[in-house]
Amino acid sequence: MESLLLPVLLLLAVLWTQAAALINLKYSVEEEQRAGTVIANVAKDAREAGFALDPRQASAFRVVSNSAPHLVDINPSSGLLVTKQKIDRDMLCRQSPKCIISLEVMSSSMEICVIKVEIKDLNDNAPSFPAAQIELEISEAASPGTRIPLDSAYDPDSGSFGVQTYELTPNELFGLEIKTRGDGSRFAELVVEKSLDRETQSHYSFRITALDGGDPPHLGTVGLSIKVTDSNDNNPVFGESTYAVSVPENSPPNTPVIRLNASDPDEGTNGQVVYSFYGYVNDRTRELFQIDPHSGLVTVTGALDYEEGHVYELDVQAKDLGPNSIPAHCKVTVSVLDTNDNPPVINLLSVNSELVEVSESAPPGYVIALVRVSDRDSGLNGRVQCRLLGNVPFRLQEYESFSTILVDGRLDREQHDQYNLTIQARDGGVPMLQSAKSFTVRITDENDNHPHFSKPYYQVIVQENNTPGAYLLSVSARDPDLGLNGSVSYQIVPSQVRDMPVFTYVSINPNSGDIYALRSFNHEQTKAFEFKVLAKDGGLPSLQSNATVRVIILDVNDNTPVITAPPLINGTAEVYIPRNSGIGYLVTVVKADDYDEGENGRVTYDMTEGDRGFFEIDQVNGEVRTTRTFGESSKASYELIVVAHDHGKTSLSASALVLIYLSPALDAQESMGSVNLSLIFIIALGSIAGILFVTMIFVAIKCKRDNKEIRTYNCR
Repeated sequence: MESLLLPVLLLLAVLWTQAAALINLKYSVEEEQRAGTVIANVAKDAREAGFALDPRQASAFRVVSNSAPHLVDINPSSGLLVTKQKIDRDMLCRQSPKCIISLEVMSSSMEICVIKVEIKDLNDNAPSFPAAQIELEISEAASPGTRIPLDSAYDPDSGSFGVQTYELTPNELFGLEIKTRGDGSRFAELVVEKSLDRETQSHYSFRITALDGGDPPHLGTVGLSIKVTDSNDNNPVFGESTYAVSVPENSPPNTPVIRLNASDPDEGTNGQVVYSFYGYVNDRTRELFQIDPHSGLVTVTGALDYEEGHVYELDVQAKDLGPNSIPAHCKVTVSVLDTNDNPPVINLLSVNSELVEVSESAPPGYVIALVRVSDRDSGLNGRVQCRLLGNVPFRLQEYESFSTILVDGRLDREQHDQYNLTIQARDGGVPMLQSAKSFTVRITDENDNHPHFSKPYYQVIVQENNTPGAYLLSVSARDPDLGLNGSVSYQIVPSQVRDMPVFTYVSINPNSGDIYALRSFNHEQTKAFEFKVLAKDGGLPSLQSNATVRVIILDVNDNTPVITAPPLINGTAEVYIPRNSGIGYLVTVVKADDYDEGENGRVTYDMTEGDRGFFEIDQVNGEVRTTRTFGESSKASYELIVVAHDHGKTSLSASALVLIYLSPALDAQESMGSVNLSLIFIIALGSIAGILFVTMIFVAIKCKRDNKEIRTYNCR
């Protein structure tokens, strides 16, 4: 990617020395950052570097190139460079030393800012071996210094976070030697340190550990099983330990590459040598090449492409068919030669590769697009020239493998609202290859339309206890205007939900309109709420409209029933009943509350353990009654485990221990007597009150009569 960025910088430096400025900004961000992570304030940094921005315009930039638009983007109004999703460097750039995303943005004053974002690798992968066990057979005649290549571990991380070294279980007979391949990967060879004696020990088991360069390092292990075999007088020997050959790309199948020969002076099967690939040869290499096991001839079996791979390394093993053979190993490096088999590729560096928009007020010399022309071939095969076809008010200015398309006349939308342009590119190979790319240039108008939502009212239903950050719904608004006048951004209108700002409940992606929950909703607190979403375009002045979003929160069974009666102490209730209670006597009533609704909050009762043969419980009202009588020989106390459970899809329950005591101080007669004494007491109080009332009436009448007699006497 850096090889592509360097010509871009050279091109832009030459192009804009005439009348405009070129700004280079470099940033970095670690992989695996969440979507919406702010990498940098490009507007602020570009302005400090001399980039001219018009503060009257709502949109500071026009992005004309983005090598990874699905991963990063620049907010046109704020100028913030943000991630659009989690970036996995290991998937994006594999094990490349550097991983760079490039963007080119243009201001209204025709200045260009080149942005390079380096994705920093994290040590988030551990080395792993292709198999759980490595099986080896080594002859006891193997001399000290004998080397045997081992299967390599693979780590998707790059650089120092990849596999750095290998370790073997400490021992005196075997060691490891770490080697580096042409692609920078490291592998280990097992080295025989001392002479082996099969009669002393015929089998060894070790562990091989692969470590990366992290701090602390990640590691992967594999078992190593070594079987010591009887000696074989002579073993195959290659003439060279390494071979280098070349083959043209696109060579047909069965094209010979090299014939290997390993000599073995033994006769019969002891001297019959078979060849095979060994060790690190990956699946892709095995698809492209094969080796004849008897002749040692390496041939092409797949489609070789220089642009896919320049060099392939083949680990070859030669082994005779005698007992306890020690295999010989060599490395074959196959270089693929380039041919002119790739036509030029034309990429239009604009937001839309098929459509470029330009204002009808654009002056001559205004840059409408940058063109990157590339050819995967090398040398003259990859050297490209391009031109713009047709009689149009535009011209193409070429710089090496890059070009710029400029306005070259007066544009009038009312007379001509769009143009179809064709770019032709030819390489310098023999025979020459060429390609063409056509695109449309649309002449834009002024901002005279409001954004329009697809519907004025949105509704989403979500269950309570959702995960914070969960996606709820998307709103969408369209603006029929062109260019920035038609680009829509979204925001939530400030409001209150239960005396809290709505921004604490939901958030919205300003570019996509995706709405996310910021908290876990609780149906028991908030059954539904509404808010407004504002959509505004990028015109100057900006036009806007709004839509209402209603969020309905469904109840889930998240509240456990709480037993409120009888009163519990540490989950236990004590109840006293007369010893001679009859069948059906009401012992107690179990009550439980559940704050959920519907079936989630409907509670029924049951007895699960204890003396259930003496009592029963009504599942609906929780009444506990006796099912038999108790005699003098009955025990003094009984235990019941009562359970209150709701009827949610996943039922929740609460339980309590009820201790029931038979009281010797209370029997049915005494209980009735107690009731009669109370009744008598009430009757007595009523009688006394009645007597007092009658007495008061009698006294009042008598006093009145006495008064009459006194008055009569006085009259006389």
